Amino acid sequence: MNIPMLLQHPHRDFLKVLLRTLFRRYHFIVPSSTHLRLGIPCAQPFSALGLHHAKWMLPSNGLTRTLCLHTTLKEQTEGLSDKEQKLVAELYTGLIQGQRACLAEAITLIESTHNRKKELAQVLLQKVLVHHREQEKLKGKPLAFRVGLSGPPGAGKSTFIEYFGKMLTERGHKLSVLAVDPSSCTSGGSLLGDKTRMTELSRDMNAYIRPSPTRGTLGGVTRTTNEAILLCEGAGYDIILIETVGVGQSEFAVADMVDMFVLLLPPAGGDELQGIKRGIIEMADLVAITKSDGDLVVPARRIQAEYVSALKLLRRRSGVWRPKVIRISARSGEGITEMWDTMKEFQDVMLASGELTAKRQKQQRVWMWNLIQENVVEHFRTHPTVRKRIPLLEESVLSGALSPGLAADLLLKAFKSRD
Repeated sequence: MNIPMLLQHPHRDFLKVLLRTLFRRYHFIVPSSTHLRLGIPCAQPFSALGLHHAKWMLPSNGLTRTLCLHTTLKEQTEGLSDKEQKLVAELYTGLIQGQRACLAEAITLIESTHNRKKELAQVLLQKVLVHHREQEKLKGKPLAFRVGLSGPPGAGKSTFIEYFGKMLTERGHKLSVLAVDPSSCTSGGSLLGDKTRMTELSRDMNAYIRPSPTRGTLGGVTRTTNEAILLCEGAGYDIILIETVGVGQSEFAVADMVDMFVLLLPPAGGDELQGIKRGIIEMADLVAITKSDGDLVVPARRIQAEYVSALKLLRRRSGVWRPKVIRISARSGEGITEMWDTMKEFQDVMLASGELTAKRQKQQRVWMWNLIQENVVEHFRTHPTVRKRIPLLEESVLSGALSPGLAADLLLKAFKSRD
């Protein structure tokens, strides 16, 4: 299948050179007013560069040329064997049909560190992304509501998610929970205990719980978390909850992949406003004081009042939404319904203002650069010239002979002069 290329005001000498190069499979579509005078048909085949859409803008002076290239699925799948193409097709078909087994296998594929499986995962993700965009155009709004949940250990996140999740599934929603579990720095293992704490919700066929180990990543937020969100939405889940390990740097990463960031805090935790730093509070769209029942009702009210006052002093991140502080109890169910109403209000307000669309676009850009940084660092560490010098310079830093800054400068210099 040929992919059209729109050429506006083409320079004939440039076209003549271009058409003699590797471009064979793709076609120019040239405006009828343009006369090539090259003895070349207006539709000319191109080669396998994997171009989905290319727009050339060639002013009369021929100095400015803009080429927008998007990789096509055709180009991605050409390098796969028949067996691999069949696997990707089966996973994709099962995924968009809502088969839980295919969703689980797809997430396992994107979590793989095997190079070939990474390539398969990207082909699958691209297919899901195309389907995702088509569905969003039909609905005219995002397919799912993405919510990040965080809070210190013991805040009752898992208990809340189970009660909250059951309430949502009973109302006809399909819920996906991406629960991150801390990995051991020694063995790399993980207890994956969230699923065991959500026994009722894990048996619900309209809920999908995916515990995933952090593999040492700060806060457990990795590139696969962002990609798993896309897969869950492709599988038909309209509410995605991302539960993080705790309160820390990871929350900044979570805030860059969700529509709404919810902070769960327990009462009677000491000096709350000191324990939860300003940066975390500024990111919260909603603060929920948990365990507001029994003897903890009074301290919960006090903490709520403190945070209401504190939020008034912070700069608002949104022009249309002011963060709220509520009290909830997953044991008695108090405040859970009101919390969901507040979350829906947030989604409606952000969608109507256009902030939600702009926020998601910004998040995609942020994650692109995050992934570039990860890959650049890995490329730097594995480069032969740098790899050979790392042990010696590390030893010099450990012995105090070199400062860390100078050692870093020497490695960067070696990397720059590698050619």
